[in-house]
Amino acid sequence: MTTIVMPNTDVTSDYVPSDDEEFMNDRQREYFRKKLQDWKGSLLADSKDTLSHLQTETVSLPDVADRASAETDKNIELRARDRQRKLISKIDSALRRIEDGSYGYCDETGEPISLGRLMARPVATLSLEAQERHERSERIHRDD
Repeated sequence: MTTIVMPNTDVTSDYVPSDDEEFMNDRQREYFRKKLQDWKGSLLADSKDTLSHLQTETVSLPDVADRASAETDKNIELRARDRQRKLISKIDSALRRIEDGSYGYCDETGEPISLGRLMARPVATLSLEAQERHERSERIHRDD
């Protein structure tokens, strides 16, 4: 297996952040920067594929049901792309937080967000506890 070393860091392709390290050290920041950049690249590639597909798709289907089905598929795809556009914005925000040193810390409490949560959701801005409080509050206000 080939090990790839990231420029200016000692983060290798098999590196995984650990709770045994200092939180948000250089290796961890570089790990999450790369993870976020790769994710963004994948989303942008998917968007280009969608645009290409939508531009080449035939819109002159003779059957009304086929046209309706094609239109529904197009709308679903466009909604998915809109969600991805919003996700790209969150990724960009996370990359800015890595640069300013605030990445990995809860916006509400200032405490570190667990590495497990960041691994699962690299754009997280709240700790698990703060996110749960936020969601409970949202449910209460939505029910009013």
